[in-house]
Amino acid sequence: MDKYEKIFSQFDLNLKEAVIGSKIAAFIGKSAENHTAEVLKFLYSCIDLTSLGTEDSEETIFKLVESVNNFDSAKAGIKNVAGICVYPNFVATVKDTLQMPVRIVSVAGGFPASQTFMEIKIAEVSLAIADGADEIDIVLDCGQFLADDYEAVCDGISEIKAVCGDVTLKVILETGLLQTPINIKKAAILAMYSGADFIKTSTGKVYPGATAEAVFTMCETIKEYNTLNNKKIGIKIAGGVRSAKEAIDFYTIVKEVLGTEWLTPELFRIGASSLANNLKDDK
Repeated sequence: MDKYEKIFSQFDLNLKEAVIGSKIAAFIGKSAENHTAEVLKFLYSCIDLTSLGTEDSEETIFKLVESVNNFDSAKAGIKNVAGICVYPNFVATVKDTLQMPVRIVSVAGGFPASQTFMEIKIAEVSLAIADGADEIDIVLDCGQFLADDYEAVCDGISEIKAVCGDVTLKVILETGLLQTPINIKKAAILAMYSGADFIKTSTGKVYPGATAEAVFTMCETIKEYNTLNNKKIGIKIAGGVRSAKEAIDFYTIVKEVLGTEWLTPELFRIGASSLANNLKDDK
């Protein structure tokens, strides 16, 4: 048994989709009781307000940051968003413009495909941090993972975490590509053991975004990891989360599996752009 199979053996890999589906249905059945003004306010405070478009420019990012600067939390009765997520080349724009205690988040490391030289990944991450990024979101190398090259996957994440130091590292699993619960669980395990502070569902670029099945599987894996290592790993849900109903469903899964101690922006995030306005309108 190699070291990766030994790690996997500590987790429950007897995953049956019918059982997962039944548990999710039971949780989603409780979502209505969480559709309250207080939960909607909380969800808003967990948003990483995101702009990752081909059309991004200094002007569009400036306007995004200004919307955060001008948000009157007292008047709205809601805490501001948790973070602003941009490409590495716009981190300095956010840093120079941001006036609120909101985290600066940057995708980096060959986002969204993770297909570039390791030296480029390290350089992107280093430059984003130098420009002021508080958090880095990278994509797990799914090509290496699907080829069962777990050592390369782990080495890549570990190298980037070493560069990050105390800067929060989120590892995107791209669950829409991995598809199966067993793949998602193994990828989550490798990411956490390699230094991820958060695991994240999706890039929202090519493959299907967040699903209840993926979020449930990730939560179960985080729970087992915490039991084994006494270390809380955060979860970020991203990719197609637009409505208050969807956000509340995901919130309910996190609450039911991980418990209320995970219901804080330090451990729970939603990567979204349109969701912010929808939550305010729904409230």
